[in-house]
Amino acid sequence: MGEALAGNHATWEFDTDSVLIRFERGIRTPKLFQSLRERRIPYAALAAVTLTPGKRGTVVVHAVPRAGADPLTEAAAGQLAEGNDPFRLVVPPEHEAAAVSLAAGLRGALGPDAAEPADRFLVAAPEGPLHFKAYDGRAGFDGSAVSFRWSWTGASSAKWKAGDQTFPVGELAGIEWRSPESAEGYLRLLPRTPAGAAPAGPGTAIPVTSPAAAVLAPGSVGQVAGGAPGAAPPVDQDPTAVLFGRGYGPVHESLPFAAAVLESLRRARPTPVPAVPVGAGRSDPADVAERIRHLGELHGAGLVTDGEYSAKKAQLLAEL
Repeated sequence: MGEALAGNHATWEFDTDSVLIRFERGIRTPKLFQSLRERRIPYAALAAVTLTPGKRGTVVVHAVPRAGADPLTEAAAGQLAEGNDPFRLVVPPEHEAAAVSLAAGLRGALGPDAAEPADRFLVAAPEGPLHFKAYDGRAGFDGSAVSFRWSWTGASSAKWKAGDQTFPVGELAGIEWRSPESAEGYLRLLPRTPAGAAPAGPGTAIPVTSPAAAVLAPGSVGQVAGGAPGAAPPVDQDPTAVLFGRGYGPVHESLPFAAAVLESLRRARPTPVPAVPVGAGRSDPADVAERIRHLGELHGAGLVTDGEYSAKKAQLLAEL
């Protein structure tokens, strides 16, 4: 599109295949936006675009991401307030005509799978290394492992007894992020467990095994990675979790952290390339070309190895 739309706290720059959201750094800009700085959203990652009236003559443009397309949205699991929604742009009255025109163009750019959950993340997660200070410890993530270092003033005796913790992403099945703005905010890691174990507990569970998996409501008990239903220990006693508090684990620090961990978990569990059925006749060349393009996207995203890519591409070409 090659155009831009300025609103409160951000400017959206439209490209041929994506929109680049640049967040302002002003004192009134939400801290989460300042932390994110900018985000590139492929049109293929969007499910819908809405345009609604705002306060005092403003217009609100909302780009709705597809389920499973954005690690930040997946980690937040519906807990973000409107003012912290990075897909929401409040446009002043004088730019209403531009907002209407660009929103219409953006709707026209939505992909054919807009109504379907994404099979992989299409929006990049915040880059590491990341860290934040929780009430009972300090959490760190270097891209390959999560570490918890307990605070001598806030950590429980159970956590001190367990000692500082390090969790390689390959040993994790998922995460739970409860907003620090709730009564009991926390970040909990869900270690991989053998079948029959009970890894899941209360919170917003984000299993790594399915990018578009249903989210468990806070306070419920769920099942992750083959485990049976069960209850996890209280967060203040659980060495796989850090507890938030007033001024500890704020949204703009803990949510990008959770999103980065979630993306790494998904990358550590590549989605298998589906088998391509071989029919009696030859395939439509356009269909084969589309499947090779999709395979290339999986390979470029690191979800398919070089060997898998070469073998599957050769199989597809053999159908012509």
